[in-house]
Amino acid sequence: MRQCWEITTPSLPPDYFLVSGKRKGGLRTMTMTLYIVGDSTAALKGAIEKPMTGWGEYLQQHLDPAIRVDNRAINGRSTRSFIAEGRWAAVENEFQPGDYVFIQFGHNDQKQEDPSRFADPAPGGEYRANLKRFIESARSRGAIPVLLTSVSRRLFTAEGLPDPDAVGPYPEAMRETAREAGAPLLDLFAASQQLYLRMGQEESKHLFMHLPAGSHPNYPDGIADDTHFSDQGAREIAGLAAEAIQQCEALPGLHPLLRNLAPTS
Repeated sequence: MRQCWEITTPSLPPDYFLVSGKRKGGLRTMTMTLYIVGDSTAALKGAIEKPMTGWGEYLQQHLDPAIRVDNRAINGRSTRSFIAEGRWAAVENEFQPGDYVFIQFGHNDQKQEDPSRFADPAPGGEYRANLKRFIESARSRGAIPVLLTSVSRRLFTAEGLPDPDAVGPYPEAMRETAREAGAPLLDLFAASQQLYLRMGQEESKHLFMHLPAGSHPNYPDGIADDTHFSDQGAREIAGLAAEAIQQCEALPGLHPLLRNLAPTS
C-alpha cells in the first residue's frame, strides 16, 4: 500500500540540515524540529495517566538528535478545538524553515455530540478545510507538513478482522486531502490495522490499556480501553511511524536521520 505522495519541499541551502553548533560552508547550522500535533493517541501522558502512553513519546528514539521531536499533541483535541484554543497558532509561530510538522487528527473530530470538537469529514467539510489550513500555514513559513491517518482503534469485525470503520471516514478524508494538497502521507491507520491483524484479537490487547482491577494504582477499578495505548503499544506505533517515514519517497530529508528501525526480512 502506497503511503505517501510526491511533493515539492521548500528550497533551502544544501548544508542547512546539520547538527547544531557546527559550521560548514560559512553557514551557521541548527537542529531541526519535528512537531507533532494531534490527539491523545500521540500525546505525552502525565504520571497519573501511566502506563497509558502516546506514540509520540517514543518517536525521538527513532531519530537522530539532529532533529528534535516537540510533541504538541493534546488529549481530547480535534482539528477544530486545536485551532479554537490557539494551539495551532502557538505552533505555527515557532516554525523555522526546514522544520516538519506531523498532523494526526480524527478520533475527536468524530464526536458529533460535541459541537466544540466535531468537524465534518465530507468533501468541502470543516475537517478537510482545517487540514488544508495547517498545510498552507506550515508551507508559508518554510516548514514541511506531513499528514498521518489516525491510528486505528482495536475493533474487530464478526469475521475476526480489524474493522475498516474503526475511525469512520476520517482516514480516507486524510488520504484524499494529502493527494489534493500534494502533502506526504503516513498511513498509520492501515499500518496499525495490519499490526492488529498479525497479533490477533487477544494478543493485540497488550497494545492497549487493558488492566484488571487492583493491578495498577492509577486504575484501581481496572480499565478496558481500545483507543489508548499501553507503553508497549506506543512503542510499536512509533516504530510503525518510523517505518512509514523510511518508505516515503516524499521525505528524503528524514531518511538519513532515522535510527533503530525494525530489521527487514
